[in-house]
Amino acid sequence: MELRDYIRILRKSWVLIVLCTLVAVGAASTYSILQTPEYSATSKVVILTQSSGSTADLAQGNNFSVARVKTYSELVTTPIVLLPVIASLDLGITTQELAKKVAAAAQLETSIIDVTVTDTDPGRAADTANAISGSLTLVVEDIETPDFTDATSPVKLTLTQQATVPTAPVSPNVPLNIALGALVGLALGIGIAVLRETLETRIRNTRDVEQLTDLPILGGIVFDPKAKDRPLIVHVDPRSPRAESFRTLRTNLQFLDVGRVDRSFVITSSIESEGKSTTGANLAIALADAGSRVLLVDADLRRPKVADYMDVEGAVGLTDVLIGRADLADVIQPWGKAQLFVLPAGHVPPNPSELLGSTRMTQLITEFNRAFDVVIFDAPPLLPVTDAAILAKNVGGALVVVAAGRTHKNQLTGAIAALNNIGAPISGLVLTMLPTSGPDAYGYGHYGYGYSYGDTNAESAEPILPVDSAPARARGARVK
Repeated sequence: MELRDYIRILRKSWVLIVLCTLVAVGAASTYSILQTPEYSATSKVVILTQSSGSTADLAQGNNFSVARVKTYSELVTTPIVLLPVIASLDLGITTQELAKKVAAAAQLETSIIDVTVTDTDPGRAADTANAISGSLTLVVEDIETPDFTDATSPVKLTLTQQATVPTAPVSPNVPLNIALGALVGLALGIGIAVLRETLETRIRNTRDVEQLTDLPILGGIVFDPKAKDRPLIVHVDPRSPRAESFRTLRTNLQFLDVGRVDRSFVITSSIESEGKSTTGANLAIALADAGSRVLLVDADLRRPKVADYMDVEGAVGLTDVLIGRADLADVIQPWGKAQLFVLPAGHVPPNPSELLGSTRMTQLITEFNRAFDVVIFDAPPLLPVTDAAILAKNVGGALVVVAAGRTHKNQLTGAIAALNNIGAPISGLVLTMLPTSGPDAYGYGHYGYGYSYGDTNAESAEPILPVDSAPARARGARVK
């Protein structure tokens, strides 16, 4: 992933990251509060050697003291030093337990030993440190004294600094614990966010699509929470960002496959509920508003929706024409004030795939291409059934709708493979339900439009008829 991907993840999962940080800080604070405070007291002991006073003896004695520091530091936690301390202070603990509270350290290149005692009682910590220093002095003197009469120890330990009663605890270190908790929580939150993004299989934005396929993205339709109440947004609210998304799709579609004579497209998707039917209906309206003669065909013979969206009679339609029970002139219905016509699906047949792949359907496609500038076929999803793939091969172009946040990556690759396997050309992809805010926001959601695209309710100068209209006659088309 690139740097911008991590930035997007941080923007997208900032709530999770903040929550993890707060939880970790809370845990660290609770731990600090529940911990019993411990105090530390330190006494200092210096090692001195007896000499004749000459320079050589002084140097030799100093080297001897420095060399002995490590040895005497190890003696601090031995029973021979600690047992007298336990007895004199009546601590009531074993030497092993007391040794865990004691630490001896020799200052670098010096003959000074620091004896530190940590205890829950500050006064007891200071008394214990002083007592250990005194006991160490006696033990070293006894060890270093030769075994003959009137001999004296060449080494003498002197308590140079007594331990004082500490006023502030050394443990728990509340600020440090909170800071560490915040760092751990922050790292945990970022790690979870990155892991979740890595394991995410749903398509969120155009970048996810670009990483899966080289097919062109013709447009993105922004999410509208009121889409179910107003599916024909281009007609109902032409100045909305979502309506502008369809106009952009229309513009890109007009420049697509410029060498292709027939301008027919199958609009399908990987799975259901990705917005293919509303995309097809709004695209058809946008194309008609631009002056094109458009036919919207409901080729979803399993769950037809175009008739409901366009509010036209859907009892008779494409199915009836394919089986010879109706003529095109009787079932194609004009819609609106522009040159838009709708062919509903009609009755739901028992064999939709066979009907869409029939010779009669191929003939109808040819007739549609002659009579109309653009033909939009609303087809079923690709993964559940093969209807759309069969139809796309005959039509010559497919627009695959991809719903952001709903379609999984493997579903999109499966849909593309279903079309490629039978040689059906894919004209491009259309992303729907794109968010208008947040890190995955689509561009149109950030703009407002203070101008009109024209009065879509203006009266037409002449009646629109599906049969024998002027544009159709100009092409020499004969619609049965």
